[in-house]
Amino acid sequence: MSSVCYQRIIRFIGHITRRRGINLEKLVVQGNVEGTRSRGRSPKRWLDQVEKLSDQILEQLIRSAEDREEWQEMVRGVRDGSPSVQ
Repeated sequence: MSSVCYQRIIRFIGHITRRRGINLEKLVVQGNVEGTRSRGRSPKRWLDQVEKLSDQILEQLIRSAEDREEWQEMVRGVRDGSPSVQ
């Protein structure tokens, strides 16, 4: 069940990344919010989870998403459990 959720997360980031122009989804997923966080444990960001699932940093993810075949291989790898998933 969790591999299906992880697979959908990876598909979604690929879909958003391939969109052209400036749009709200891309700003939310790839944008950085200015300011500081309040004191306490730092929350895990959604993008941190995506980077861990794919074993790539954001810049590599964006380049990989442009190549649909490469991206589909990555999605299949998440389903098969090959990337590090916790």
